Amino acid sequence: MSETALAAVQKPTAEVPAIRLRRLTKSFGETNAVDGVDLDIRQGEFFSMLGPSGSGKTTVLRLIAGFELPTSGTIELEGQDVSGKAPFERDVNTVFQDYALFPHMSLVDNVAYGLRVRGMGRTERRERAAEALGRVQLGKFVSRRPSQLSGGQRQRVALARALVVEPKVLLLDEPLGALDLKLRQQMQIELKELQRSLGITFIFVTHDQEEALTMSDRIGVFNNGKIAQIGTAHEIYQRPAGPFVANFVGTSNLFDPVVAGRLYGRQEQFVVRPERLSLSWDRSAAMHDGVASLPGKVTSIVYVGHATQVNVALEDGPAVVVLVGTELPEGEQLLGRDVTVSWAHRDAVWLPGEA
Repeated sequence: MSETALAAVQKPTAEVPAIRLRRLTKSFGETNAVDGVDLDIRQGEFFSMLGPSGSGKTTVLRLIAGFELPTSGTIELEGQDVSGKAPFERDVNTVFQDYALFPHMSLVDNVAYGLRVRGMGRTERRERAAEALGRVQLGKFVSRRPSQLSGGQRQRVALARALVVEPKVLLLDEPLGALDLKLRQQMQIELKELQRSLGITFIFVTHDQEEALTMSDRIGVFNNGKIAQIGTAHEIYQRPAGPFVANFVGTSNLFDPVVAGRLYGRQEQFVVRPERLSLSWDRSAAMHDGVASLPGKVTSIVYVGHATQVNVALEDGPAVVVLVGTELPEGEQLLGRDVTVSWAHRDAVWLPGEA
């Protein structure tokens, strides 16, 4: 076989997923932590698993890593079944929230540790470790110890250590959870840029919707051991597949079938995002073509910096949150004030029923 033909056989194509899960189940006693998950994660994709505590996302990550074995179902890595293999037999690596750096080692030795375990010579492994540190903008600090670094720098060392062994897939288990808000936001951008430059498949577990929306090519929203929806950040935010996704990802105003029937003649639930609602500080706004309006009363006002959240109890509907980006009326008592809440019909997102 020629070298060209051999390379074509060995190199995975874009059609072969980096990770494929089929009917994946993990039970702990009578509890199904993962309940029949089917998922394809593409080559070179930044895929986030998003969900509340106990939704199954971290268990799925541990199953992919090999730290847990499935009760049933299969896990494929670039087309190869690895369901029963040990962690060291899978070409993946994991970055944890606590980083787990060796405090007595320099940064270069921390990063080179995985190569040392694999039997690589000292000179070569230190060269590769130094290159990996340079890739995460820490090339000047190779001799420092972890205690001499900030939280964000330690996080980058953990990334370099995971990447230096050139895994096919990098697993990240809430690696930004211990950072303060500003540093976490900075690291979100840096992490996405690093993934894009390396072209490695990243699987990122988080319960923070902002992290998932900011960094991901696609997101899988988990609930009760199942995937409630898979899609891009835009798809999941603008077109949630059900009430759980609508309420978990961002803030949604949920209208029940009774209100829907009165306004639209449809006995289904729908949601409208707070930024899609408009607020009139009186009850003069009338319903007209393309717009729905309901009267209500202001119950609270919360200033959030870039806007103001106005909570309104609708007379013939639920309590809703309206995001107001303009200045509020000055010199007037706004709490308890009668107002009108309106939205364009096109901004009402209809929700299918959930099993």
